Amino acid sequence: MFEIFGIPAAALFGQLLLGLINGSFYALLSLGLAVIFGLLNIINFTHGAQYMMGAFVAWMLLTYVGIPYWWALLLVPVIVGATGIVIERLMISRLYHLDHLYGLLLTFGLALIIQGLFRNQYGVSGLAYTIPSQLQGGTNLGFMFLPNYRAWVVVASVVVCFGTWFLIEKTPLGAYLRAATENPTMVGAFGINVPRLITLTYGFGVGLAALAGVLAAPIYSVNPNMGADLIIVVFAVVVIGGMGSILGAILTGFGLGIVEGLTRVFYPEGSAVVIFVIMAIVLLVKPAGLFGRTV
Repeated sequence: MFEIFGIPAAALFGQLLLGLINGSFYALLSLGLAVIFGLLNIINFTHGAQYMMGAFVAWMLLTYVGIPYWWALLLVPVIVGATGIVIERLMISRLYHLDHLYGLLLTFGLALIIQGLFRNQYGVSGLAYTIPSQLQGGTNLGFMFLPNYRAWVVVASVVVCFGTWFLIEKTPLGAYLRAATENPTMVGAFGINVPRLITLTYGFGVGLAALAGVLAAPIYSVNPNMGADLIIVVFAVVVIGGMGSILGAILTGFGLGIVEGLTRVFYPEGSAVVIFVIMAIVLLVKPAGLFGRTV
């Protein structure tokens, strides 16, 4: 086995793959946050809990109803997204004209409530979710072994992320969404139901978090703390990319996942903090983030 910079190639590429996997979840989750903040101006701290709900709902559908993974990919974002729509209509919609702090406190409290309910019901030991048979096994690339499911997660994340970017930035629907955040009165004059558009946008962002949860379920243990462990890192990713920047969330998520993986190879002690160090540097140099717009 050949070496790169004195490190076995299998170890280096294995960590790169792990970083790319983590980056896929960073990108999906930060994308959902960016959609909600960029279009609704709400800092959604419930996002981690909704990611956890996605994994749990997929597990429940398989365990209690027998609905397999492939159907869960379609159904779970709709189910969890619907709960997001209820939350937006009953609670968050009342805060749009208030300071961002109120939305942050509300969503933070909701996250604690959701996590507490699942923790009381299922404990914290974690539940196993089986990889679908079609994606079991892997491919020997010569320099490393590539698990099929992990390759699928990366491909699915790339397709969903850039599909969402195209929808919001390059289609008439995306133009209506962006216009509704800037001048809702004018958009409403064209006969568009702006409150319904905003509600569906929040539900879509929540659905992205739930989709990430389904993809994560076969890789990580399904437990109530899985969202809380990830959400702080994802917020750092969003800040680095630029709050509300769709493209920034995607590129920064994947990029920082790779940087984190490389750090585990060359300086393992710094892998847990490297993203926060990068965030501090970016905020010093460009406070609006790499892709953010200065107001």
